[in-house]
Amino acid sequence: MKHIIWSNYGLDYEDWREELEEQFPDYSEEERWMFMYDLNAEDLECERMNLNIPLGIPILCIADLGLWNGRHSGYAEIRSGNIKDCLVYHGDSAEFYVEDGEFKCDQYHHDGTNYLTYRVWKRQYTQAFKDRLLDKLYEGNATQEDIDKYTKPLGSVISKVYGWKED
Repeated sequence: MKHIIWSNYGLDYEDWREELEEQFPDYSEEERWMFMYDLNAEDLECERMNLNIPLGIPILCIADLGLWNGRHSGYAEIRSGNIKDCLVYHGDSAEFYVEDGEFKCDQYHHDGTNYLTYRVWKRQYTQAFKDRLLDKLYEGNATQEDIDKYTKPLGSVISKVYGWKED
């Protein structure tokens, strides 16, 4: 099951219309439409507060990038090790969610879609072992077995915050 944490993908004014018209009767429809986006952006800030969870170890962001010249693999490390710092996006819209125990984000932009998976490093591995996985990710030949060996999914940590049952 997919549990959405936050999304601004496909916001539909009709879903917000009744509440916005009631709260802001003197606003034009365009003003209420813009306010919808502002309120939704504030919701992302609330989710950052909800997920202010320092793990004490960096988080690995594994990326499948949709770029103008095709799909590419990549990675980034979130050195703070705080889950809230994963809730950042670049592009037109994004959706952060937990699915099958994994914390993920789909980011949509003019060239395509970036698919991100966030995992935390296992503590027992040295930087040399981590570098092996990073090299494989960069080269695009890391397997799920490689990823599972050195990292752990974050879905269970996030599910506890929201009271979601794990799949």
